[in-house]
Amino acid sequence: MGMEDIRKAALCQFAANGYEGASLSSIAAEVGIRKPSIYAHFQGKDDLFLQVVKYAFHEQTLRIFKYFSDRKDKPLEHTLHGFLIWMGQEYENNSTAKFMLRVAFFPPVSLYNEVLDIVNPFLESMEQKLTRILRKARETEPFGHMEPVDVALSYMTLLDGIMVELLYSGSTNYHRRLNTAWPIFWRGITLIPPHEA
Repeated sequence: MGMEDIRKAALCQFAANGYEGASLSSIAAEVGIRKPSIYAHFQGKDDLFLQVVKYAFHEQTLRIFKYFSDRKDKPLEHTLHGFLIWMGQEYENNSTAKFMLRVAFFPPVSLYNEVLDIVNPFLESMEQKLTRILRKARETEPFGHMEPVDVALSYMTLLDGIMVELLYSGSTNYHRRLNTAWPIFWRGITLIPPHEA
């Protein structure tokens, strides 16, 4: 068993039990090794956790960018609304996404700064990706009166609010919040102010 097997087991343990709830002993047992063997690959629990965080954010970034790439010819409303639904499905079905979201909202206090050094560049890259998509769509989509960077930031704020509901309250309240907020958001960015009409 190598580093990759340990990292995969650790991701599942951290996703299910959080940083505090996961133990090196349980991770080692899942891989079928003794706890001291982990130290051949990682300096300790903190190092293992941060390596898993980096891995999870890298993998999820690739999946998110693929989502948008696969839908580059779809209408913007379909793509943006669909992404909010897709992220909920990712949380429910993908341990990497579940771990990533939990870490982003609830980083361990002892590793707060180290985790934010991984989370913040991810959020910045997401916002930049959205801004590029919105800038490209601006010619044909009905939000030409708004700056793409402002729309991207508003969308990220909506995404935050919906995802935190999923973490705190579960799928039912997540869908309720999504179904209520999305039409208001879309109308807000596409309704041309009277003085600009």
